[in-house]
Amino acid sequence: MRRMMGSHCAPRLVPRTGFGGMMTVRERIHSRERESLAPWASRSEESRGRATPEDPCPIRTDFQRDRDRVIHCRAFRRLAHKTQVFILPSQDHIRTRLTHTLEVTQIAKTLARALSLNEDLTEAIALAHDLGHTPFGHSGEAALDEVVKTHSERFYHWEQSLRVVDVLERNGRGLNLTWEVRQGILGHTKGRNDLTETTSGPATLESQAVKLADRIAYVNHDMEDAIRARFIPEDAVPESLLAVLGYTHSDRIGKVVADIVEQSTDRPEIRISPQILQALNDLKEFLFERVYLPNSSGEDHRVRTVVHGLFDHYFTNALEEIEDARAEDRASASKTACRQACDYVAGMTDRFAVQRYMELYVPDSARFVEN
Repeated sequence: MRRMMGSHCAPRLVPRTGFGGMMTVRERIHSRERESLAPWASRSEESRGRATPEDPCPIRTDFQRDRDRVIHCRAFRRLAHKTQVFILPSQDHIRTRLTHTLEVTQIAKTLARALSLNEDLTEAIALAHDLGHTPFGHSGEAALDEVVKTHSERFYHWEQSLRVVDVLERNGRGLNLTWEVRQGILGHTKGRNDLTETTSGPATLESQAVKLADRIAYVNHDMEDAIRARFIPEDAVPESLLAVLGYTHSDRIGKVVADIVEQSTDRPEIRISPQILQALNDLKEFLFERVYLPNSSGEDHRVRTVVHGLFDHYFTNALEEIEDARAEDRASASKTACRQACDYVAGMTDRFAVQRYMELYVPDSARFVEN
């Protein structure tokens, strides 16, 4: 029986033992990547590397290590309590920033697998792409950008995501991710700009897959959440868009992904057909006009009050600490204080931000006390 099982089971992948030149698991994965990935895919053994060189892991490739570092970092855990679109929703099934991230990751991995791209790199980029998002979603991002402008700075969540992995995690040491993952984080968003038939900008096809997956995910789940939250009626979505993209959440994602795979297979680029492309862009514009802008207009004042109040508090305290600790000129100290306050506020979850604002600015006698 032992011989029969051994003859039919796949050989075990074991780390290098130091005898006989046995390949490590990582080296076996490198070999499989050389054989199975498309010529234009990213191969982990060809990575441009890390800012601080590290000894290779015998089990995982560099991209797999990046993925694991992101999953285990604190900023990733906080995404569970950050807004996607609807701020502090009362319904349990409304998306958070974490569930959005997971949906983007699955769509991007499906594209990568179908197009013979590097799934591990794709997954690492997708999991990290929103680590720098503020509390209160895009309203919080706009409010933080507004206040840091007064100090001649700007705030963009994709730049903050890179700062999280480069500087803020692991007590200032950062995650030391590979060049490919870091570039993918910077290039994941198009904002309100329309998609085009071929993706451009990101440095690798894997990062382009994440960029597309981000758009596919949010236009579908934000529409579903808006209907679930009764922010818009179900029949408000134009029939012309549903006829092209599909009438259910799964149908729409499946149809768009299938279209991209059909258009992109055996090509060194990722493409979308004109009909699907136009429908996706029109759906995005519909959401901006009917969901994002109307929703943010009702919340903007409260979000600005909280975000600006928190920033002002931490900026003032940081500036005092800096000036007490070091003899810097005021302009340099002010810039450092702005960055410190921005980092702290951007990292907050929605409920922690509200809690801290109440503690700082609302007298005890005015707070709501549950009987």
